[in-house]
Formats: sequence, C-alpha cells, structure tokens
Amino acid sequence: MDACLAVDHEVDKVLSKFGDIRRSYSDGLQDLIENLENIKNNLQTNNTNDEICKPSMAQIKEIIDKSKDETQKLAVEHRELHSTVSKVGKAIDRNFVADFAATCKDDIFSKPENTVYLNQIVCQHFYRQGMNDIAEELLKESGTIMEPNFKEPFIKLNSIKESLQKKDIYPALEWAKENRTVLENQMYPPYPLIKRFSTASQLPIRIPYHIKRNKFSGGIMKPRPKTKKIKRLELAKKILQQFYTSSSLEFKLHQLAFLTIIQKGVEHQTEAVAYARANFSQFADKYEKEIQTMMGMLLFVPQGINKSPYSDIIKDNLWDEVNELFTRDACTLLGISFDSLLNVSINAGCAALPALLNIKHVMTQRKVGDIWKGKDELPIEIDLDTDHRYHSMFACPILRQQSSDSNPPMRLICGHIISKDALQKLGTTNKLKCPYCPMEQSSSEAKHICF
Repeated sequence: MDACLAVDHEVDKVLSKFGDIRRSYSDGLQDLIENLENIKNNLQTNNTNDEICKPSMAQIKEIIDKSKDETQKLAVEHRELHSTVSKVGKAIDRNFVADFAATCKDDIFSKPENTVYLNQIVCQHFYRQGMNDIAEELLKESGTIMEPNFKEPFIKLNSIKESLQKKDIYPALEWAKENRTVLENQMYPPYPLIKRFSTASQLPIRIPYHIKRNKFSGGIMKPRPKTKKIKRLELAKKILQQFYTSSSLEFKLHQLAFLTIIQKGVEHQTEAVAYARANFSQFADKYEKEIQTMMGMLLFVPQGINKSPYSDIIKDNLWDEVNELFTRDACTLLGISFDSLLNVSINAGCAALPALLNIKHVMTQRKVGDIWKGKDELPIEIDLDTDHRYHSMFACPILRQQSSDSNPPMRLICGHIISKDALQKLGTTNKLKCPYCPMEQSSSEAKHICF
C-alpha cells in the first residue's frame, strides 16, 4: 500500500501540472483564435484596398507576435513537464518489484491437476462476471472439462443482477419468493464476525457442572439447566437468533418497490398504500420499525421526500445493498463462495507479497534460502485482514501448536479442548487427567471438534 501511495503522489503532481498549464493557456489561445477569425471575416466582407488593409495587417502582425510568445512559453513548460512525467516511471521502478520468481515454487504446476484447478477457477470467475464467451473459449483451448450444467445458475444470476442494475426488482423478487423457505432457514452472522465475538460476555459458553462459580462475575451465561432435549434445542435456537439473522432480501426488494412508488408524487400515494397493505404484513414481526418508518414517509409525499426528515432513506446505495444481498443469497444456495476465488487469491497474494519479498531477501543474505524449498507452508505468518478470515483456528494450549488435519482439536468430557497430539501424550494410561481441572476420563471419550 505504501508503494501505491508513493506512485499515486507522483501521478497527482503530473495531473496538477497538466491542470495548471491547461488553465493558464486555454483562455489566451482561445482569444488569439477569435481575433484571427474576426480579421478573416473582415477581410472577406470588406474591399481589399490599401487603406483597409493597413490596419488589418498591423493587427495580424500584433497577433502573430503574441502567438509566438505564447507558443514559446508553452514549449518551455512542456519541456519541464517531461521531468515530472519521468519521475512517475522512476517511482514505479523504485517501489515495485518486477521479478516475483523468488516467492514462487517452480514445480507448482508440475502436476496436471493443479493446472486443471487453475483453469476451472478462472472459468468460474468469467461465468460469475457474465463473460460466457471468454469462459467457453478458455475451456476449448485448455481442454478443461466442467460439469454440463455448471454455467446455467450463473446465467440466471447474472440476468437478475443486470435487472437490478437497471433498477428492475421484479426478477429478483420472483427468485426470492421461489426460495423463500430456504432463505428463511439460512442464518447469516452480522458483519464483521471477528468484532461480534470479541468479548466473552456476548458468548453463550457452556460451563462444566463440577466447577463452582459462586464468586464468578465475568458476564458468562450460567450453566444450562438439566432440561429435556427439546427445551435445550429451543434455547439453542433462541441464542442463535440473537446473534444470527435470516435473509432480508425479499423485504429489501419490497422496500425498494415502495420507495420507488412514493417518489413518483402525490398522485401515486394511494398506490403506495395499497402496495404496503398487500406486501408488508408478512414482515411485521421482524421489520416492524422499518415498516413504521416507511408509513411515516407518506405524510411528507406532498412536499417531497427529498425535503423530509426521511431523505436519507432515499439513496442510490440502497440498490447496491440489495444487489450485494442477492449475490450473497444466490451464492449460498448454489454452494459457492460470495467472492470469486480468483479475486480472493489475487487480493491475498498482493497482501502477502511485500512480507514474502522481505523475508526472502533476509534469508538470501543469511544463506538460509534452502529452508523455504520443499515445504508447503510459508516461512512466516501472513496477517491478512478480517475479510480473508473464513474460519476459526485452534492452537493447542499444551503443545503451543496450531491444529491441522492430522492434529485436530479434541474436546474432553469436562469441556476443555486440547490437540490430538497432546491427548496422546497425556493419555499414556487408561486414565487421563485434564490439565485444567481435576476430572479424570478415558482418552477414547474425547471427541473431534470441527472448526
């Protein structure tokens, strides 16, 4: 990012220089052109005798001398502009690395399946963007084979997205009604996920029964009572609904339709009321406050919604929000990621490249570059932003190691979690004592935890 800012600073200087030259000479050159046009018109309309030509020749000579001066000044400033433009190229060479071979593995595409995966990811990206012709040509030239019905969902998805860009909500509304049951059962966490679970007081953590918490006041929920299984499921559902929400796509689409109608004026006010009565009743339980706000907007239709206290609701980015909601819901139903895999890979790679180039330079200076070769993991940890965090990670508190497929986290019956390697080292006998509490148990009673 610092490299981009440095180059952007030089580009701003060039654009500012161009703007100054344009402002200083545009008016002067235009005046010279107009004067020459006036003299030309006078010569064509008047008789060409000596008495008329003498003042005209004097004016022409004066304008020519002025034009030479302006042109000479412009040429000097244009030469000075060359040095400013050349600094942009020097800034690019200074801040960006042209050769990234040091951070690449030479044998990454030695296996044919890796090339097939890459072609499939690129084709999927083109299908998501609606570039079906490019995707088909890539499949043809690379010989990659994909499922026959793979592109059909993307064709419908792109068709509905194009309708939303044209501010036509009805194709998306029909799609939302067809998939209403699935969308209502699909629960989404509020964004961002990391901030939501940042404090322990917001988490419904299960506390083991044998531990006394009489003097504990940390804000964690009390142990669940010994109720029937059905009541426990109902309690879990309430906790889930407290933190997670179902899709609001259908309501947002109806909201957009209502706002579009009331912006047409007073003559469409009755139509807006009828539309609200026909479509908002089913959302009264979940979106009561939003519906009340829209009903209050009806009072300000005569004077104009843009001049009312509700003017902030009438905004263009509401269409962008609905477009994003539809893309998220459609990708969830299709079983694919919200973002293109190609975009995610490129963005993550761009964020990791500066750190990898620095560590590679250090390793080369210390002559330990061979440590990186032959390994499937990076030599350092790359801290990506929250947008690229898709699941939780577990580090064993005993061995201080991050869990993996071969070393997954294991839950003991007391509720504490350790890694599988730690479980095997602690459970050398039939009995295993938890390292955090006095409960004894068997190693076979531990359960695999999936993050």
